[in-house]
Amino acid sequence: MLLSITTTHKPATDLGYLLHKNPARSQELELAFGRAHMFYPEATDERCTFALVLDIDPVGLVRGGDGKDRGLLGQYVNDRPYAASSFLSVAIAQTLRTALAGRCEQRPDLVRQAIPLEAMLTPLPVRGGPDLVERLFAPLGYAIAAEPLPLDETMPAWGSSAYVTLRLGARCRLADLLNHLYVLIPVLDLKKHYYIAADEIEKLLARGGAWLPAHPERDLIARRYLKHRRTLAEEAITRLAELDAVEAEPESEIEAPADVDGVVEPPKDAAEEKLEKPLRLHKQRLTVVAEALKAAGARRLVDLGCGSGKLLKHLMAERQFTEILGIDVSIRDLEIAARRLRLDTLNERQRGRIKIMQGALTYRDARIEGFDAAALVEVIEHIDPDRLAAVERVVFEFARPGVVIVTTPNSEYNTKFEGMEPGQLRHADHRFEWTRAEFRSWVDGVTSRFGYTAYIEPIGEEDEALGAPSQMAIFECADP
Repeated sequence: MLLSITTTHKPATDLGYLLHKNPARSQELELAFGRAHMFYPEATDERCTFALVLDIDPVGLVRGGDGKDRGLLGQYVNDRPYAASSFLSVAIAQTLRTALAGRCEQRPDLVRQAIPLEAMLTPLPVRGGPDLVERLFAPLGYAIAAEPLPLDETMPAWGSSAYVTLRLGARCRLADLLNHLYVLIPVLDLKKHYYIAADEIEKLLARGGAWLPAHPERDLIARRYLKHRRTLAEEAITRLAELDAVEAEPESEIEAPADVDGVVEPPKDAAEEKLEKPLRLHKQRLTVVAEALKAAGARRLVDLGCGSGKLLKHLMAERQFTEILGIDVSIRDLEIAARRLRLDTLNERQRGRIKIMQGALTYRDARIEGFDAAALVEVIEHIDPDRLAAVERVVFEFARPGVVIVTTPNSEYNTKFEGMEPGQLRHADHRFEWTRAEFRSWVDGVTSRFGYTAYIEPIGEEDEALGAPSQMAIFECADP
């Protein structure tokens, strides 16, 4: 199966920045179900095309499965190796995850820019009638061309198959295009290759929360995405309708907000908080971190990965903190933080205490240097493991605050959450979750490399065998 993305934005090779893939070389990635090949068939200043070819191993899928339906002919004779399906959505998430999330640390201005884009997918199954492609993509502003593929090229009398070559064109953000494809490819296919559980709702909200609530085929998309699992589909439709209602009202007229600050949380935050809500863990975490910062005597501090501003709001209530800076890579989250903090209505003295700025933790940033303390609250698990070393240097070597507080989930505790299966992460955007021993190993490595001392404390009620649901390390600079 093939997905290609083309732009004529100049210079067109900027596409490489957005995709985090160098146009000068090809790449391959081994996936659980096959291999992804990534390359650029053309790369000039006038026109640049990126191609993702997904090579499925159908026999390996059966042999590596759980044994269900083993031996049935249908497990071996199917369209899996050839047709774009939920396998392609998973491949997009794994190979283009940074682009899918709308991040580009080198060119953040480019991420927000609508550029001319063309996408081509082939062969794409369309199970649901010839007009389904139009109903799904036209409301999103795409020019659409769907070319039916013959059932057998040597037998034209047999007519067309259920597959098409789909071409989409629009002037839009690359992240929007990728999120549309991620959700709508399995909607067209209607044959997800993995078990549909409750966490699929959170994936749908995370990838569709910005555009799906207002889509005229919202209910159809939710039902097909969840493979007509009625209970799950009804919950997803209800939550999407609530988001649509909030977006439809002027901000000043919003009632019954999602939290006490009158701000609706992004789906990526709401999902994890819903899971932890029975433990009141989120509130405990903010309180514990704020108390630790107060106990450290900090006055000037930075919240690295501040998200939608909940910790910032907590810190603003403490007079001890005279200068507070929030940094996050997501413009959308910073906009939510600004509303939560009511920055436009603060008096001059209060407004002088706090700033929020866009920034990435993988690059040295002079704006975060010289502070008494820094907090990374539930941040590191969202960072690719191979980029953690860069974050460590930015925080502990260059910024080098006197105190650094890091919190992260304790993966051992996950088995106590209702509905979570072994190995499942609390959030779809988590790159990893550490056990207590793994966290301790990381903390020890940081202290030895950067001249800090550290101790670890639990957050939340501890289970005798599994520990607490969250864990916090407090680093103190041995040589400030």
